Amino acid sequence: SHRRGPRADMVPEIAAAVGFVSGLLRTRGCVSEQQLQVFSGALREALTEHYKHHWFPEKPFKGSGYRCIRINHKMDPIISKAASQIGLSLPQLYQLLPSELTLWVDPYEVSYRIGEDGSICVLYEAAAAKPPSSYGMLTCKNQMMLGRTSPSKNYIMTVSS
Repeated sequence: SHRRGPRADMVPEIAAAVGFVSGLLRTRGCVSEQQLQVFSGALREALTEHYKHHWFPEKPFKGSGYRCIRINHKMDPIISKAASQIGLSLPQLYQLLPSELTLWVDPYEVSYRIGEDGSICVLYEAAAAKPPSSYGMLTCKNQMMLGRTSPSKNYIMTVSS
């Protein structure tokens, strides 16, 4: 069956990213549920299009920088484009969203950091499907997550199994 091995679709990862961003807009209560629906749909389409040729389930970190959504006192164009569909202006977006936000949307894992030295939180992690090559790869993100305390081997085995 074609379900075995890395899956090619980006549906859960993009859903996690979109849900996170629209959740941030929702908490301020200035955006109606109907607007959020439109925004979510627009953002989902934009990300699917943007990532289409930059998604490598067998090498999850490849293209990570390209897929990364960033607000650092500059609004990510993908977010501002989706927001313009519901009439949100840039100044409004800056009020509604954190001024420092990084969202990593990678195969099998979606995580984010708010603030330049905030901690990284994982939004979505696929239980089974990470290719073995990605284990033990210390990306800058993993190093930041591990900090100085490196967990024992057993701990790593439990988490990854």
